[in-house]
Amino acid sequence: MTAVVVAIDVGGTTVKCALVTRNGAVVHAERHPTGAERGPDAVVDTILDIADGLAGKARADGLAVRAGGVVVPGVIDEAAGVALWSANVGFRDVPLRDLLTARLGTPAVLGHDVRAGGLAEARLGAGRGSRYVLFVAIGTGIAAASIVDGATFAGAHGAAGEIGHVIVRPGGPPCGCGGRGCLEAVASAAAVARRYGSGSAAAVAARASAGEKKAATVWQDAVDALADGLLTGLALFDPETVVLGGGLAGAGDALLVPLRTALRARLTFHREPRLVRAALGEEAGCLGAALLAWEHE
Repeated sequence: MTAVVVAIDVGGTTVKCALVTRNGAVVHAERHPTGAERGPDAVVDTILDIADGLAGKARADGLAVRAGGVVVPGVIDEAAGVALWSANVGFRDVPLRDLLTARLGTPAVLGHDVRAGGLAEARLGAGRGSRYVLFVAIGTGIAAASIVDGATFAGAHGAAGEIGHVIVRPGGPPCGCGGRGCLEAVASAAAVARRYGSGSAAAVAARASAGEKKAATVWQDAVDALADGLLTGLALFDPETVVLGGGLAGAGDALLVPLRTALRARLTFHREPRLVRAALGEEAGCLGAALLAWEHE
């Protein structure tokens, strides 16, 4: 009988989930609306119902469910299995690991969505073959995960990797964290669109590539801020490979080429890392949840 784990990646708008084998093969995948507007209790019920449905699908297909893994945004106490805080879905001190264990009747694990995505990219995706990987997710916000020999590190309080809150422009735009000039407030996809004044970051990138002056200025300012933030990342983590994920990475060479140039211009004693786009796309978090689940079966 083929063994699988239930893997669930909870985002602010969409829950991505799958049944995944030990070698990372997805045998069944689904997507569901998060429904965060209904409140955190309703989101928890949705997560557990999805897990139940996936387990039922596995049994109907003759598969054995060995464990469950769920990853969420925010601040996570991985050891206790508690989602301490998440602005996107409203979690406050939610014991998701124990709730998932009770629903599935198997071991379960709770992880952080960006660290899980980084883990998947390091083991299965664009960082495969590198011992030291820094995964940077650039979307509505910016966060990072350092992966060494296929393992991530949460920090003393579950908040490691919050590179989006490194101040790169002192006194700059206000950030949701309460600071000013944070990398996230200057160079996230949301910040790029906000500064341009309309549309999306992808549209700004396209207009910049087409030669529109305003878009080119906004885009270059974001690239320069990202280079400053990555330089801090290099100083702290000394990665051999930097993997860029999230919505802004979808710009491809329009981001990677000028970012490589800007980062190279800032290097002194640091070794230049391999800078690549994430390979697993939106499935990285779900695959990372599966990897964590297999570690805890």
